[in-house]
Amino acid sequence: MATAKKATKKKVTHRKVKKTAAVKSFKISKEPTPFVSFRVTDQTVYWSILLILILILALWVLQIQINISDVLNQINP
Repeated sequence: MATAKKATKKKVTHRKVKKTAAVKSFKISKEPTPFVSFRVTDQTVYWSILLILILILALWVLQIQINISDVLNQINP
């Protein structure tokens, strides 16, 4: 007993196509702050602390090298 297949309706989906905005030419805008200005921000503090730590480390390594050089000079007259 063969049964007839029922015809299935195809669902048509409509996709919405977004329209892209027209490309406009670039306009020169006014800067919010002057290019050459000094303002202390969080980043200024972070970079200052990092700079101080690097300088302290460099001086510490230099002191160690001087101490090693003095010891080697004492061993080998």
